[in-house]
Amino acid sequence: MLVVSNISKHFPGVDEPVLSNISFTVNPGERVGLIGPNGCGKTTLLRIITGEIAPDSGSVTFVPADLRVGYLPQGLDASDDAPLRDVLYPGAAALRRVEAEVERLAGALAAAPNGQMDDLMRAYGDALDRLEHLSRQIDPGEGERVLAGLHLDHLPLDTPVGTLSGGQKTRLGLAALLVNNPQLLILDEPTNHLDVSALEWLEAWLQAFPGGALIVSHDRTFLDETVNRVAAIDARTHTARLFEGGYSRYAAAIRSEQDKQWAQWRDQQVEIARLQADVRRTMARAVRKENATQDDHQRRYAKKVAKRAKAKETRLKRYLESGDRVEKPGSTWGLKLDFGDLPPTGQDVVSLDGLSIGYAPSAPLLQDLNLRLRAGERIAVLGPNGHGKSTLLKTIVGELPPLAGRVRIGASVQIGYLAQQQEILDPRGNALDTILSEARLSHTDARSFLHYFLFSGDEVFAPIAQLSYGERARLMLAVLVARGANLLVLDEPINHLDVPGREQFETALAAFQGSALAVVHDRYFVDKFATTIWHIQDGALTEEIRDPMLA
Repeated sequence: MLVVSNISKHFPGVDEPVLSNISFTVNPGERVGLIGPNGCGKTTLLRIITGEIAPDSGSVTFVPADLRVGYLPQGLDASDDAPLRDVLYPGAAALRRVEAEVERLAGALAAAPNGQMDDLMRAYGDALDRLEHLSRQIDPGEGERVLAGLHLDHLPLDTPVGTLSGGQKTRLGLAALLVNNPQLLILDEPTNHLDVSALEWLEAWLQAFPGGALIVSHDRTFLDETVNRVAAIDARTHTARLFEGGYSRYAAAIRSEQDKQWAQWRDQQVEIARLQADVRRTMARAVRKENATQDDHQRRYAKKVAKRAKAKETRLKRYLESGDRVEKPGSTWGLKLDFGDLPPTGQDVVSLDGLSIGYAPSAPLLQDLNLRLRAGERIAVLGPNGHGKSTLLKTIVGELPPLAGRVRIGASVQIGYLAQQQEILDPRGNALDTILSEARLSHTDARSFLHYFLFSGDEVFAPIAQLSYGERARLMLAVLVARGANLLVLDEPINHLDVPGREQFETALAAFQGSALAVVHDRYFVDKFATTIWHIQDGALTEEIRDPMLA
């Protein structure tokens, strides 16, 4: 279905290529996960495959040439005033126009004199043919099923796109893709803003999909449940390697390779040390022999020993320069999070007393909440989109007033709030100014600090408005660290982090001595992170105590 052959791409002003000789195929029934750290070229490759940009070399072939390809980019490309119907059914607007044309021509035929009948009949027949063709492209039953699976069936089809949340826009774009019966799917981060039930619905849909799929995702559980091959782009070599199975099999294969390379490198270092010691001993023996005697025979023997030592030294040099030598496994430059020493808090960090939340007193999203977040507790807030998770977090941090009851924040609690839409960042600022406004650091120390979050060189001066989603997420994490927060309130904190970034964040939270409250849909992350789950659905909040993998 899709053949990618030796794709290379180099952008002007950049020393290294972003992609180098990338090749793989996607066949019917195959679901290939395209993975790699942010910035390694995944989205560039998708844009080449979809024809948005041209490669420097290589080719992309669809088989057959008229293959129906459905592409889901990271953002929904639709005007705010467009109704949901027009996004879900791209032919809907044209269908309405043709329906109006058929109705107009029918009226004209009823009142037309005989001399105009032939022309009107031909026009009416053409309009009916177009109406039939467009009607076949729209399957309301399939549309309703997909909308229900993605929890959008409660929205009227004339709802303007501009009134939807970010998560609803993501799901609408995905629904529009699935409804239009593609043969090949190309999905760029399809899991962003999907709740667990929507994720599971999409997983089941993809497992039953008979066509091919190329999927970019950082959701490790989703990849395990859906893909049967992995194409991994290496950020250092800019090439791709193929692995059979899902993400866990890929990760296990990489760990096995790294473990083997470390073992070989350590054995090699032992052998090098042995050879170096042998050279030193042989040379020292030759020197002692030569210095200890004036006997010509003994001196000739000493020179032979010295010659052997020189030969061993030459062999050692050749060994060190050999192509067979095992290189020390490189440690990649990854996201580094160290929350450091935090001010202690009391036992009750957050107390909710008779709390009701929402935007209208007559219709609260949740009411009469009596809950405690205790010191050291890590709470994951789960539930369908639109049921009040983000509203609860905003009420706790004081961005929204309670409808009833109150939120009490414990003594010495410093809140670090990470908003879902990244609105805590000033788009007119840059990374350096942002950190300088949060911490008493010199310019040099601030730049060194930002280096831990993968901002180097002139990247610290780039306007925030021009940063990618992943770069903004990293910058917001840097802000939380700079503030010295001992309570993290995180609204979908890992949506735009790549897998290495997610793993680093999990490691940091495992060592974090404060408390955390997070809305998150990554099930792998929840399993590692949460000591408690607050599940919100249909106006109710239930609490579950659990044992996380990192507890």
